[in-house]
Amino acid sequence: MLQVTGVCKSFAGPQGHRVLDNLNLRIYPGEYVAILGASRSGKSTLLNVLGGLLRADSGKIIIEEIDIEALSDLERASLRKHRIGFIFQAFHLLPHLSAGLNIALPLQLDGIPRTQALQRAQELMDQIGLGDRMTALPSELSVDQIQRISVARALAHQPALILADEPTAYLDSDVGLKMLDVLREQLVMNQSIGILMTQDLESAKTADRILILEKGQLSPFESEMG
Repeated sequence: MLQVTGVCKSFAGPQGHRVLDNLNLRIYPGEYVAILGASRSGKSTLLNVLGGLLRADSGKIIIEEIDIEALSDLERASLRKHRIGFIFQAFHLLPHLSAGLNIALPLQLDGIPRTQALQRAQELMDQIGLGDRMTALPSELSVDQIQRISVARALAHQPALILADEPTAYLDSDVGLKMLDVLREQLVMNQSIGILMTQDLESAKTADRILILEKGQLSPFESEMG
């Protein structure tokens, strides 16, 4: 479970600016939550705080009974490496490596033997419908396929938490929604927690529930229909 309690984060400036203000959040394994917010609403700050890339000024962030804010920088880096997956707007695939090796590389760097890492990569490629593209280079793949592979890579080490930062920003509507469906299926299959940061309501609607980030706090999304 992810438990966020009373998290605050401010940045220095002429008058100071509090981006997260006593923010609270609870998400259970297998649940996929979208956080909807306008530009500069604090979505990226929240993602970086949840992922242990930024320290909160106060409050607690607990993942699998571990309080991130109580960890040293080295311990936080280890937690990110083993238990958190990131999906970014940019795909960040290594162009000289095949699709399968792009997925397997983080596992190999974590000490998993090459054969075992490639087996895990093949398993994930099968699950995302690209099992026959293991040896394809990124230049030989469509944008849709590349983003699916970025999802698979984020899930390769079976993280407890997946953080997705506007992953459909460079995709057309239909392709983006299909990619988010793949993400949701994988979250359920792996019983991971998924958080999607987005400005796009249609993308947010693929989640189990939608929260609005406004004035540093989260609240349930309510449609115009009530």
